Order: sequence, then structure tokens, then C-alpha cells
Amino acid sequence: MIKNYFKVAWRNIMRHKVYSAINILGLSIGIATCLIILQYVSFQLSYENFQVNKNQVYRVQQDRYDNGKLSTQWAAGAFGVGNAFKDAIPEVEDYVKLVQNGKVTTDVQHQPLKIEKVFFASASFFKIFTYPLIAGDKNTALKEPFDAAVSETTAKKVFGTTNVIGKQLELNRNSNYVITAVYKDAPGNTQIKPDVLLSYATFVKWNTDSSGKGPETAWEWDGCLTYLQLRKGADPAAVEKKFPPIVDKFVGADMKKYNSAVTYHLQPLNDIHLYSHYMMEPGETSDGKTVYLLLGIAFFIVVIAWVNYINLATARAITRAKEVGVRKAIGSQRRQLVLQFLTESALINGAALAIALLIVLLAIPGFNKLSGQELSLSLFMTGNFWIDLSALFFVGIFFSGLYPAFVLSGFKPIEVLKGKMSGTRQSAWLRKSLVVFQFAASLFLLIGTVIVYKQIQFMRKQSLGVNIDQTLVISPPTVGTDSTFLQKKTAFKDALRQQTSVKDIAVSTNVPGEAVGWNAGGIKLVGQDESKQKQYRVIGIDYDYMQTYGLKLIAGRTFSKDFGSDDSAIMFTRKAVDLLGFDNLEDALNKRIDFWGRRYTIIGVTENFHQQSLHENYDALIFRLIPDVNGPVSIKTDAAKAKTVINVARAEWNKFFPGNTFEYFFLDDHFNDQYKADQRFGQVFTLFTFLAILIACLGLFGLASFTTLQRTKEIGIRKVLGASVGTILNLLYREFIYLLIVAFLIATPLAWLMTSDWLQGYAFRIDLRWTYFIFPFALIVGIAFIAVGFQSVKAAVANPVKSLRTE
Repeated sequence: MIKNYFKVAWRNIMRHKVYSAINILGLSIGIATCLIILQYVSFQLSYENFQVNKNQVYRVQQDRYDNGKLSTQWAAGAFGVGNAFKDAIPEVEDYVKLVQNGKVTTDVQHQPLKIEKVFFASASFFKIFTYPLIAGDKNTALKEPFDAAVSETTAKKVFGTTNVIGKQLELNRNSNYVITAVYKDAPGNTQIKPDVLLSYATFVKWNTDSSGKGPETAWEWDGCLTYLQLRKGADPAAVEKKFPPIVDKFVGADMKKYNSAVTYHLQPLNDIHLYSHYMMEPGETSDGKTVYLLLGIAFFIVVIAWVNYINLATARAITRAKEVGVRKAIGSQRRQLVLQFLTESALINGAALAIALLIVLLAIPGFNKLSGQELSLSLFMTGNFWIDLSALFFVGIFFSGLYPAFVLSGFKPIEVLKGKMSGTRQSAWLRKSLVVFQFAASLFLLIGTVIVYKQIQFMRKQSLGVNIDQTLVISPPTVGTDSTFLQKKTAFKDALRQQTSVKDIAVSTNVPGEAVGWNAGGIKLVGQDESKQKQYRVIGIDYDYMQTYGLKLIAGRTFSKDFGSDDSAIMFTRKAVDLLGFDNLEDALNKRIDFWGRRYTIIGVTENFHQQSLHENYDALIFRLIPDVNGPVSIKTDAAKAKTVINVARAEWNKFFPGNTFEYFFLDDHFNDQYKADQRFGQVFTLFTFLAILIACLGLFGLASFTTLQRTKEIGIRKVLGASVGTILNLLYREFIYLLIVAFLIATPLAWLMTSDWLQGYAFRIDLRWTYFIFPFALIVGIAFIAVGFQSVKAAVANPVKSLRTE
């Protein structure tokens, strides 16, 4: 019996090759797309899953409030938090402190090697986090000052082997560490990917004064990532409620005095990657909304493909009616007919699945390049992949095959054999509804694509208020930053200025395109009450910064050697002046402020500018003159002579800063890197939108072909009675245009709601215009007309005599 089901199913598929090909092609593209998206989503959701203690580990996140308003949110909070919470809260079993140290340099065969990710880590790191040790003891590694643990890759880069326990690791030519552990490289699905871990005890030793005051008791010194491991069964919400009294004990009085407050929250380790976008994140984060939106797209695409099958199967019911009638007349039961049609669905879905696997194999490298992810062919070796695959196969069989099977098996043999086919008319509304769903989903995605593209273009074309064009930036040195640094830096700048292709050169703590890490609270006008203190971000600059970056001066003056050292002068941006409480910019000039125990005079105000991407609002920025500032070196040059400038800069760099790597980038590229995630999302969104429309149009083409075939005789009669080609085309197009209008009315409000919510994530964003909705609709209509048009035009221009000979 089963063999007969497959034999009949195969014959039916081969008899209708065009419709079978349309179904298989649409299903294969839909399944392949769905599988790729599912793997992407699975990877994003898998962050920190390898951590054995993942369900017990929480990060302590800090919010700061000034004058009752939220001012900053930090991933890294005060240094004294971990030990204080451990001592006061029984549910806290252990804790880890991490402090980002930035890049360091070591020597390998007398050549400098830059090590990117370096952290100070407390002794419990390897007990709480799952970074398997190749060598060393997790209980004693990182326990003593000047202990270090290195990743497997770092050990091989520096020493050529992982057998390095007890060896010396010299960093920046000014400090030596003893390697006490070697750990396996961090997997791709974690936020913390250290190349080197230095003992937190070293950091404490360096930052503790003669009176014993240091990081362990610091509650107003931010920058420490703290992770708590709670005891099994502990309620994190109950633990978090115990934070405020402890915080109040240590800093409550000072916070009230400054009209400020800090609160601490627990973040589950698994949630950080998708739902954490705070200052001082130790690694890249993603966006949970985007991930789940792509999951929704996967659902839409595969359902659109299944809908094609349902539409074509039910539309072709009339051609199968006599088959069903005869089979029923000779004794076939409805159950047997349902199994017959489900077998056909299984064959088509099986063929589509095989092609989909081939598409996935071929598409993964391209998708990785497009999305910036790390999916590989190893996903075929994971259980989740085959579970997803099996689920898609069986759901596809029943979802796409069950309704057509019941429709076809439900025909009454007497009515069918008499030519009465009322059953097929009942399915017409379903087919129309499914077409509306397909194109509503496609239109929704296309509107989203247009708005994502417009927002990205808006951000890239928006005036930044700062000139980043033709700017070469050299990463700061880590070796030789001693008392002679100012002299070497000045000589380096003077040497480059001898080049006619170098227009300006400046050094600063930050360049545009990156967050300002120097966060300064407690700033107020001299004489003001301490409750008026505000929080600002500070950029340290030299004399040439303002001119090099072309910042617009709107009041006062810039730093100048004509006024001495200007070491007590300071400059504000417009927003910083607003935060200080002045309506008139001129009123802020020559006012004195208290700044960390010193007093500075405001000498100038610049216009607001975008230090970061247009995701962020303008920062309240302060510029401090630091003549010997060590930071990125910004060089303005002609694009045509950039290569020459790079070669000269490298030679001078090696002369004045030996022992440092020479690393550079172009600032416009660096700034636009902030939009890389948006661009990738836009590209992925566009690709999947195109595939959704393609699948929908395949189904529409098949449905139009079959509908036109069924109306061949009607068309012939109309032409004999004088109907023109235009009239015939209008007849055939009219039904589809009505369905597309209904799809537009459904998709537009949903797309408006979704895109409005998405745009809220940008401080500077486009306004939603009616053209963003009409253009996609017009495009969908045009594509649909092309899909329908081939068969329609063919039928409309056909010889009516031949048409009347059909049936």
C-alpha cells in the first residue's frame, strides 16, 4: 500500500512538472533561508551557554542619577562592590572582578607584538568562568601580584609553545609577570575573550596608597566589571533588593550631598549579549529585537513557501477531482486518500529539503561575510541543526499538505462524476486569503527594507559638526611613555610637519567615532551648592586639536600658547554649557568651575558635534588642555599622498617610539564602522526580503498560470464577442490587484508600528514619509504584474478558435 502511495505520488509530480518545480523551488529556498536564520539566531542565543555556572552568575550593572535624572549607565561599576556584597549578602557565594587594561606590547624575537585584549582578573576567575586550563591550577592562578594567565593562541604567538608555566612575560618594557596558567581560547559565543589575564592583585598593589586606601574600598571610582556567583536556589530579585542599604552605607551621604544617586542591578550572564548596551562593555553586544525580528522573517518566508503549495494544490483540485471520484467509487476510504496526498506532500518537501541543504552548504560562507557571523559547516554536526531540520520537514508536510489533502479527499464521487464542483469554489476564499497573507508579509518586509536603508543613508550623510575627512590616525604608543614623552611627541609632530602633504597634526585622548571613557562627575560653578554638581565627559587635547578637527567656535577662544600654558583653562560644548545652566553662551565665559579639587576657567564654547554615531545624542563634552597627552595621533593629509605620509610616519615613529607597533587607520572608515552592524542588518534584511518576494511571486506565477488555463474557454468566448486584449488583461489582472490592495492595507499599519519602534533606538532619525510605503507597494504591484503577465498576455493574444477547442 505504501509503495503504491509513493508510485502514484511520483507519477502525479512528474505529470505536472511546472507546478511541481515551482513548489519544490519555492519550498527549497524557503527552507534554506529558514535554516540559515535559525542557525544565526541559535548562535546569538547561545552566548555564554558553555559556562558551567551560567545560571548562577550575574553581572552587577550600575546606573547613576544626577538631580533625579538618569545620567549614565555603566557595565562597569565601583571597585568596592564585589567584596562588599559578598561580605553582607549570604546568597553571594563568590565574585570576580575584571578591569579592562586595553592594549599592551611585548617583544617577540626583538620585534614588538601588540596584544589586544588584556584584563586584570581576580583570583576566582577560573573557578566561576569556564575557560578550561591547558596548564596551571585554577585555584592558585592569578592569586599573587604579577601573576599572569595567557590564552593558547597568545602563548604560541609569544613563546611558540603552550609549555610556558613559570616563564616571564614582559609588557610595555616596564613590567614583568610570571605565567601561572594557560587556558583554551575563548569560543566565539562569549563577550569576554581575553588574550592575557593579569592578576587583580597587581592592580590593587599599583593603586593602593601608603595609608592602605585603594580599589577594595573605592565606591566612587568606576571601571570595575563585577560578576557575582549566587548560591544554588538563590533568588536574584531578592538579592538585588539587598543592594540599596549597602550602597547607602558606603556612599549614601556623599550622593545626597551632591543630589546624586547610584543603583546597582543584576544582569543574568546569558542576557548580557542581547540586552546590554552600556558604557565600558568588555566586548561586542548584539540587539535582541533584531535577532527576534530575523526569527520572525524566517517564519514568514517558510510559511510563504508552504502557502504556495497549499494554493497550487487546492487550485489544481479540479484536475484531481475525477481521480478522487473514481478512487472513491471503487472503495477508497477518505483516510487512504489523505495519506495519498500527504505522501505527495512528503515527496515534494523531501526533494525541497535536499535542495535546501545544498543551498545552505553553498550559502554559509557568503552569509558569514554579509552578516559578520561565525557560522560554519560544523553546524551539520550539531543536534540542534538536525532537530530544526526534522521539525521543518514534518511541520512542512502537515502544514502544507493537510488542508489540500482534506479538500481533495472530501469530494463527493457522484457530484464529481456529474461535473458538479462546488467544493472547489469553497476553497477560492482560502486561496485569496493566502495570497493576501503572502503579499502582506512581503510588503511588510519591503517597507522595512526601505526604511532601514533610508535611516542608514541619513546617518552617513548627516553633518557631524567635526571634520573627519582625509584623517590618518595612528594608535598611541604603549612603550616609552615616560618623562621624555612630551619631548618625543613634539619632535615626532615637528618631523611630520616638514612634509608638505601634512596639513595638521594633533594628539588627544579620543578621536571621533569612539565613546569618551573619561567620565567626570562633581563639576559645578565655583560658589554653587554641591547639589548642583553635574556629570560630563572629558577629552584631553593638545594645542592643535581644535584646528585639526575644524570644530566650530561659537563663543570665546581656543587654547593657545600665547596665553601661557592654559593649564587652568577649559572649553565646553554647547550642550555642556546648557547643562551648566546658562541660556546665553557668552555668560559662561570666564566663569570658574570646580573640577576634582582644582579650579578651571571657561575660555571658549564649541558647537555640538557627533563624537559617536547618530545612535547617540550629543554628549556634554569638556576639553582639557594636556600638552603631553598620550593618545591617538591624528594627521590631516591629502588622499592622493596618504601612502607617502604613512611611510614617512612609520619611519619617524620607529625613530622616536622604538618598541611600539605602528598601527593606523583612516578616521572616516573608523567612524563608519559604528554603522557596520546597521549596514549588515540592512543587507541581511534586504536579502531575505528579496527571497520572500521571489517565493511569493513563484507561487503567484503558478497560480496565475493555472487560473488562466482554467479560463481559456471563457477568454476565447469573450474575444469572439469583441473583447480587446486590454479588456482581457484587465479581467485577469483585476482579481490580483484587489488582493494586493488588501495586502497593502494590512501591511502598512503593521510596518509603521514596527519601524517606528525600531527608529526609537536612534537619537537622530528620519521622519516616516508616505513615499516609504507607496514606493514598496508600487514595486510589489509591478513585480506581481510581471509574474502574472506572461501567462495573461499569452492567453489574451491567443487565437480564440484554439481557445474554444479546449476542454
